[in-house]
Amino acid sequence: MASVGGVVSVSDDAARSPGQRLARGVCRLLRSLDFAALDEVAPATGLRVDVMALGPKGQVWVIECKSSRQDFTSDRKWQGYLPWCDRFFWAVPADFPTDLLPGGAGLIMADEFGAEILSMPEEAPLAATRRRALTLRFARLAALRHQGLRDPMG
Repeated sequence: MASVGGVVSVSDDAARSPGQRLARGVCRLLRSLDFAALDEVAPATGLRVDVMALGPKGQVWVIECKSSRQDFTSDRKWQGYLPWCDRFFWAVPADFPTDLLPGGAGLIMADEFGAEILSMPEEAPLAATRRRALTLRFARLAALRHQGLRDPMG
């Protein structure tokens, strides 16, 4: 699987995991809502969220993509993501047993082609200093990924 800066190239669609396919659909939805989205973002050491999005007014959303019951039950780090966003969502395929998901989060139904928000979570605004640091980290990651795509040998 070819990747540059952690980004799987479009030609490697067959190598994408089910979660990465969901993330692609989620990112398409977010773009339609005027959010800039990045997949596989580390908001802090030891954490890696599936999708982080930055809204037009500086909102920070985190979306965890769970492709199956096993995928959900094997990963319990999600509570560590809550302090790093204004809103937290689960993104799942149509056949996912949503009764497994904890309350309080938003719900996005997704596939590799698109997604739809089924429920919007309450907003839990970030502190200004954390928002600034997170926005800076997001911007640097986006720029470094872009640079890596433009000049893989640089």
